[in-house]
Amino acid sequence: MKIQIKKLKENAIIPTRGSDRAAGYDLYACLENEVTIGAGETVKIGTGLSIAVPEGYFGAIFARSGLAAKEGLRPANCVGVADSDYRGEYIVALHNDSAISRVVTPGERIAQLVVMPYLSVEFEEVDSLDETERGAGGFGSTGK
Repeated sequence: MKIQIKKLKENAIIPTRGSDRAAGYDLYACLENEVTIGAGETVKIGTGLSIAVPEGYFGAIFARSGLAAKEGLRPANCVGVADSDYRGEYIVALHNDSAISRVVTPGERIAQLVVMPYLSVEFEEVDSLDETERGAGGFGSTGK
């Protein structure tokens, strides 16, 4: 599948994969200078890119496991959803879960993009739903 991508800034970096079988494509910080994210703070970091995800798909923006585990930085909304009709800049709101300030440098890998299909559905309001063995049990009702 070919996906059109537009550099909005000259120093933007086209997403790359860490290996041939990686599902995620690394997104890079498009910054003029480094940015400090204080403990418990969230800062929006642009990628300098606009991406035309095909109809029937969306761009899911996930944390990079190394950045989250080693630096405590992850997308503030946990998983970002970029719809196929969105044409603005891909921006990652990075949240610092650590107890100390963290620095994001220009060109640093800040998140990963996975292009995923979705089902378009219609909701039908009803008076009751079919019964199941589980019923309304949630939050650990089937075990730990």
